[in-house]
Amino acid sequence: MSRKRWTLKSAGNEAKLLLIGIPVLIWTLIPIYHMVLFAISPRGTATSGRLWPKSPTLDNFSTVFQQKHFYLDHFWVQLGNSLFIAVAVGAITLFVATTAAFAISRLRVRGGRTVMNMALFTYFIPAAFLAVPMYKTMGNYGLLNSQWALILAMVTIASPYCIWVLKQASDKLPYELDEAARMDGASPLQLFRLVYLPLMVPSLVAVGTYALLLAWNEYLYAFLLLSNDRSVTLAVALGNFLAADDSPWELLMATGLIYALPPAAIYYTFKRYMVGGITAGAVKS
Repeated sequence: MSRKRWTLKSAGNEAKLLLIGIPVLIWTLIPIYHMVLFAISPRGTATSGRLWPKSPTLDNFSTVFQQKHFYLDHFWVQLGNSLFIAVAVGAITLFVATTAAFAISRLRVRGGRTVMNMALFTYFIPAAFLAVPMYKTMGNYGLLNSQWALILAMVTIASPYCIWVLKQASDKLPYELDEAARMDGASPLQLFRLVYLPLMVPSLVAVGTYALLLAWNEYLYAFLLLSNDRSVTLAVALGNFLAADDSPWELLMATGLIYALPPAAIYYTFKRYMVGGITAGAVKS
């Protein structure tokens, strides 16, 4: 009887989850559906009201890849810019956050936690409000229209959160490992390289992926700090499609789908590590 009650209760819970999950899934997929619909529709037919184009085509993707539209003159260069900036931000943020979290959590440097908490306070100010001060700062240092201006800006935005995440994960590692390594004569650098890094791999992958995707999807700072067509990211270049009254929506959506593929691939490649990074250190040994 209790098993029957448990089964009915379990079925009821699953039904509730489905009632919530299915509408959320549909709501999430609708924008993607419309992107695909526009991307495979011939020009002028995507807004016909049909649920599926009468004559679907891949010509829009061919136009993008071959840069046959004047909005796409620098498509491959701009895609490369996005990739370079995102990878650079991920790598630099990972280095800064890893070393800072190690110093605060394992070496327990004086004032480290205070500095970390002060850095986290910057998130009380929306990043959009800091865009103009950041623009002024980069101008003072002569970095405007340099990709390094955007890289440094995104590292500044991503680092406090990444430091906090790695510090929390690091605190859950048993300190006995550090003590054993020191008894064997390990220096702080050896402790960092041989003990800390191997144990923190899931968390490192998680924060590195977060920083990379944050930079990949950034628009406002990229728009302000970069102006040359050959130095801007593809996210900024996509905004040019909206400059004309008769915008080529089918090309915009095709380019948007292409631009969405790398972060999707990165996420699903490292999903297992990202889940591990969230739960790392949950159980002390």
